[in-house]
Amino acid sequence: MGLWLLPLGLAVACQRSPQPEALATADCMAVEHIAGTACVPNEIQRMVTLDGVTFEYAIAAGLSPIATAGQGLMDHMAEQLAGVENVSQTGEPNLEQVLALSPDLIVGLDSNQVAYAQATQIAPTVLFKFEHSGQWKTSFQQFAEALGQADVAQQTMANYDARTADFRARMGIGKVSPKENRPNDLQVSVVRIYPETINLYLRDSFVGTVLQDAGLSRPTAQNIGADEAAALFGNPIQTSISRELLNQAEGDVIFLWTGENTAELAETAQQKLESLQQDPLWQQLKAVQTGRVYRVPSYWIGSGPIAANAILDDLFKYLVKDS
Repeated sequence: MGLWLLPLGLAVACQRSPQPEALATADCMAVEHIAGTACVPNEIQRMVTLDGVTFEYAIAAGLSPIATAGQGLMDHMAEQLAGVENVSQTGEPNLEQVLALSPDLIVGLDSNQVAYAQATQIAPTVLFKFEHSGQWKTSFQQFAEALGQADVAQQTMANYDARTADFRARMGIGKVSPKENRPNDLQVSVVRIYPETINLYLRDSFVGTVLQDAGLSRPTAQNIGADEAAALFGNPIQTSISRELLNQAEGDVIFLWTGENTAELAETAQQKLESLQQDPLWQQLKAVQTGRVYRVPSYWIGSGPIAANAILDDLFKYLVKDS
């Protein structure tokens, strides 16, 4: 954090949070969270989110943040971000900007703990545990319950479940396909091109959970759960592969993307993709040869209900027409 922290601390020193036992009032509800206890207003009017994940959770839970940090890779929420102030230019929340907005609640993930002590001097602050994006359903539910929006969140997820059920029905998943007289066993591969590596997204990644809900199969090399992946690769949701292991990207269909936070990194990733597309090992993949490689936006590495529904939009677009 920058040198601005000292004057900020002086400016708000008289606004320190009360002790937990004195928090609850007729206007707010005491909520215990990973970093302490906060009194969440019963009517949240001026919420600021410290990252893109809690911003998406807030929107999906029927709330309207006035500002957020971490607006990168959020093209799927362009409409919701219109008119929302960006309180981050460097990836970290600018608490001077937040202070000027006079929020009545600040929320963020536990990765924002470095800003927590000073954020609590501005407004009640709630931080949520977030281990990895594949746990998005539990995280979203906990977020909504803490902020008094459980009913809205339940309806959001019911709508999502209805869409996945519709997709499965239209794909003939779970029953014999009338067209081919067999269960639908389409294998979906998910590939991300980083500037330096090629990565596969695994079963318990965010996108992996959406594919599970949609009833779609994964290639063996990608059908690995979070615990096993963490033990094997040191990462519960993805793994890097070398050029020699491109066969692990094989599938009936390949979805891939190159999204990065900066224009420079995005351009480097694009160049890597163009080089990959010329590689004979890539060109030997079945999905490449059959023209079933689909480039998708970066919401495929999202972590909330809005991104999940955007992925479903793509699955309907690219797969249902061929079922």
